[in-house]
Amino acid sequence: MTAVTLAALSASLLSLLFSYVPGLSDWYKKFSSQSKRLTMAALLAVVAVAVYGASCGGWFSAGVTCDQAGAEGLLTAFFAALVANQATFKITKG
Repeated sequence: MTAVTLAALSASLLSLLFSYVPGLSDWYKKFSSQSKRLTMAALLAVVAVAVYGASCGGWFSAGVTCDQAGAEGLLTAFFAALVANQATFKITKG
């Protein structure tokens, strides 16, 4: 499984959690569609930056190298996650 595939699957799961988990879904429904999209994008960006920082800091190995190639790979995975997250949101009750 590649990092891009893992990121896309994780992002889809995140969208499903916010759509169906009691309490979390009720809280999330209060937002406008734009706020929902921005919230998900922000969460995914925070995770991407945290993974890169933790890998560069030596806290754990996430398969991300601390160089330009690693950052580009992470950016690719982030965009795949964003697309998967929004697609899942569109096909679920959101």
